[in-house]
Amino acid sequence: MVTCFFIDSIKLTPIAETDYLIVGQGIAGSCLAIQLIWRGKKVMVFDQPSLNKSSSVAAGLFNPIIGKVMTLAWKTELLYPALMEFYPKAEQFLASQFFYPIPLYRPFNSIFEQNEWMAQSADPFFQEYIDAIFLRSTYGDEVSDPFGGLLLKRCGYLDVPAFIQATKWLLESSGSYRAVKLDTKRLKIVNEGFEFEDIRSNKIVFCGGLMDKETDFFSWLPLRPLKGETLDIQLESPLTRMYNKGVYLAPSSASNLQYKVGATYDPKDLSEETTNTAKEDLTGKLADLLVRPYKLVSQEWGFRPSTADRKPYLGEHPLVKNMFVMNGFGTKGVSLAPYFSNQLADFMEGNGAIDPEATIARIKRFSAS
Repeated sequence: MVTCFFIDSIKLTPIAETDYLIVGQGIAGSCLAIQLIWRGKKVMVFDQPSLNKSSSVAAGLFNPIIGKVMTLAWKTELLYPALMEFYPKAEQFLASQFFYPIPLYRPFNSIFEQNEWMAQSADPFFQEYIDAIFLRSTYGDEVSDPFGGLLLKRCGYLDVPAFIQATKWLLESSGSYRAVKLDTKRLKIVNEGFEFEDIRSNKIVFCGGLMDKETDFFSWLPLRPLKGETLDIQLESPLTRMYNKGVYLAPSSASNLQYKVGATYDPKDLSEETTNTAKEDLTGKLADLLVRPYKLVSQEWGFRPSTADRKPYLGEHPLVKNMFVMNGFGTKGVSLAPYFSNQLADFMEGNGAIDPEATIARIKRFSAS
């Protein structure tokens, strides 16, 4: 039998059993693994890094005011305190840097939009996230903002690859990570627990994004593949903040002169490749925003696991006891995962309940193998 280890305070202890099997180590699986370790639980994570296309190309932005009409994101009052607490704590725990709070500037499109936000700025729900409103061009040396814009606080980005890698290093150091696919056809259910190869677990959680639909247990999840493409560009000098107008422009993990531009949202394109259509769309919108010259470095693609109502799926399998899922974070994984991984970890340990808007119980029809 292969000997594995888990973190127990400072010492390493050999194990043949674990508390949780976690399938998938994207943003969701990484956050959940950390939440469970913080609760003193043993985990074993199975993942195929080459298939984490959604997480690997994500810009990792978190922004409380979203959309073309600029409204507060769903459950902002709960999600943002959670992410602002979780990621800095995770940085200390993992001895790595990946969390970067940075202001975000949204240029206005018109005088009308400018006036609308002057009125909305008095709303206490928005005041917490608005740093300043500018009525004339303020950052014109970096972007086009003839009507001024909205400077937002409590924004920033997560260096997603760095976060996932730091979590992976922790798991590997304790023998709690395997870079292989967990084949559900070989998963045994024994006495309300689970056995896979040489590991026995009390509970199992699927955090595999779209790959969860290929399992024998969650093929009925109504997940939708939402393709997104991004560009990596290089500038001659760094920008002073993040920008968002038609596309976002945010620092990349590669260097302080490399930035990520994105993202497209195409539910119809299922091709596993970059497209000229997306490139033209992104460069066209970037031309309306950025006034500085840039060099195109690369183009990336990935499929996000989205849902019809843009809310995640969490909870216990309706037929298999101690089998859980955390999925459907779509484009908002960075902001959703800290809060909901905490909620799911508590729920699996017998504390609290899943948010009714996020539970898989809201799915009316399902079938299971």
